[in-house]
Amino acid sequence: MEKKENYFSSLQIVCFKIGNEEYGIDILQVQEILKLPKVTKLPKSKPYIMGVIDLRSKVLPIVDLSKRFGIESRRLTENSRAIVVNIGGKKVGLGIDSVSHVIKVNAGDIEPPPPVVRGISGKYIVGIAKMGEGFVVILDINQMFTVEELYAV
Repeated sequence: MEKKENYFSSLQIVCFKIGNEEYGIDILQVQEILKLPKVTKLPKSKPYIMGVIDLRSKVLPIVDLSKRFGIESRRLTENSRAIVVNIGGKKVGLGIDSVSHVIKVNAGDIEPPPPVVRGISGKYIVGIAKMGEGFVVILDINQMFTVEELYAV
């Protein structure tokens, strides 16, 4: 299988945990990382919407990535965080279990997702980077939501 040529030779990835798995997104897509404050639940919202928080007098929706991906997650803890990103011109907080670290990955070390995950879930997986003993699944935040879902958020 031929690897796609990318416009970058390496990128920095913010790594985070959801359940026992490690995921990452390009650091250039991250606006800030917050300790998850009190989240106000919204009635009749999608199951993966945790609710909203007050971020410097602005309402910020928080998406529970574990529910979005159908992954068993831990309960909210002291380590729970929200990664603030901009998706389609909307600021959204991605609720995660914990932030691990930032890594630098060479483009050549990122494998495309295996064919088995290229369906609906594969659309938001950029690739998989091998790191030491494990893997980091690199996500494309711009593909995580349809236009309708973004509008609903």
